[in-house]
Amino acid sequence: MSELELLGGSSSPGNRGGGNGRENGDVSNGSGSVKGSGNGNGSGLGSGGRGHHRGRRPKLSSNADSGWLEEIHRRYLSRQRRTSAAVLSVQLLLLAAFLGLWEAAGRLRWVDPLLFSYPTKIANLLASSSLDGSLWPHVGVTVAETASGFLLGTLVGTALAALLWWFPFLARVCDPYLVVFNSLPKVALGPIFIVALGQGFLSILAVTLTMTVIVTTIGIYNRFRDMEPGLVKVVRLLGGSRWQLFRLVILPGSFPVIISTLKVNVGLAWVGVIVGEFLVAKEGLGYLIIYGFQVFNFTLVLSTLVVIAAAATLMYQGVALMEKRLVSGGREN
Repeated sequence: MSELELLGGSSSPGNRGGGNGRENGDVSNGSGSVKGSGNGNGSGLGSGGRGHHRGRRPKLSSNADSGWLEEIHRRYLSRQRRTSAAVLSVQLLLLAAFLGLWEAAGRLRWVDPLLFSYPTKIANLLASSSLDGSLWPHVGVTVAETASGFLLGTLVGTALAALLWWFPFLARVCDPYLVVFNSLPKVALGPIFIVALGQGFLSILAVTLTMTVIVTTIGIYNRFRDMEPGLVKVVRLLGGSRWQLFRLVILPGSFPVIISTLKVNVGLAWVGVIVGEFLVAKEGLGYLIIYGFQVFNFTLVLSTLVVIAAAATLMYQGVALMEKRLVSGGREN
């Protein structure tokens, strides 16, 4: 007698699903009942046995997936726009409050208007000097000097960083000298450049380069040196040359640091040019500041500072726009 017959069932294939051949047969014994999920083909399985059906998660269609992701992306962009609008609103409110307080302080004599002037007086001077054309030659000279020092300082600094990376022994030799030279007060070198190069564009450019080259060299060289070891090992294991390593890994991987250095160099180039014009220039925005101090025209001084701030902001935004273009182009590629 088979084991199934002892339980009251039949050994025939048609009755393996339960004692009475039902689709959901119950087999009773002394201690309770065991329910099966049998069918007409005799494939009944106990809920406590090996044949328990496992639940499967429903699969989402590709359209549902894309719609869900697009909705999340739209919400993210909406939050970003609201945050940007809130930040801009607060910035404009702070600027308006500062200008209003400054205007009131000057007109009500809370501060000495001879020293601090006030916004409407500065705006009137800027408008008149812009309309009669007396401002633009000075702006053109200073912007040209700043752009030259900015671009040349960045290129020379990047080239020096590449040279130090290419020759590690040279980097170890030059390291303490770079640190010492970077710590020197650059303004103190101005008279030396004036004597050596004369009173003109070259001495101003030299002062600007001392501001930008060393900072660029140190920052970019540190990035070259600290590139991810895994990427370097992959190129070397594949038999790549040192030039291929630099061209394919080191330089592209350093673009974020190079862009950050460009942003820093915008401010440093303006500082270098203005300091140089303080010392030797006969025209330019730095010359206007010195002239304003000499004749006690502090409205001229402050209006020139406003022009410098606006020009430096435009240069910085240009670098930021270039960064966005490079990042978006890299993602597309």
